[in-house]
Amino acid sequence: QVQLVESGGGLVQAGESLRLSCAASGSIASINAMAWYRQAPGKQRELVALITSGGNTNYADSVQGRFTISRGNAENTMYLQMNSLKPEDTAVYYCNANVQRSGSRFLYAYWGQGTQVTVSS
Repeated sequence: QVQLVESGGGLVQAGESLRLSCAASGSIASINAMAWYRQAPGKQRELVALITSGGNTNYADSVQGRFTISRGNAENTMYLQMNSLKPEDTAVYYCNANVQRSGSRFLYAYWGQGTQVTVSS
């Protein structure tokens, strides 16, 4: 089994910063791309940022220049540095990873349980 655990959410004021973390554990041979998604109340889940195993990144237009996605020195960790937060960034943030499990040649998508980020005006 593979588990993704997020941490770092919370309540902040507009203009402040937060750093989210995601740690993957379990029977992992390798991790391909990792990503952060978010879902606000009444809205669909949307891609926030993605990072490939090679370090290439992609961001939603709404967070470009404010958020930075990175992978940690520990191979199965990922971060999202969020600066200049806005009330419209309020959402549950989910970690996603495409994982090759040990003993398998296929990639499987896994999700974390989500962490709440609330930005007050």
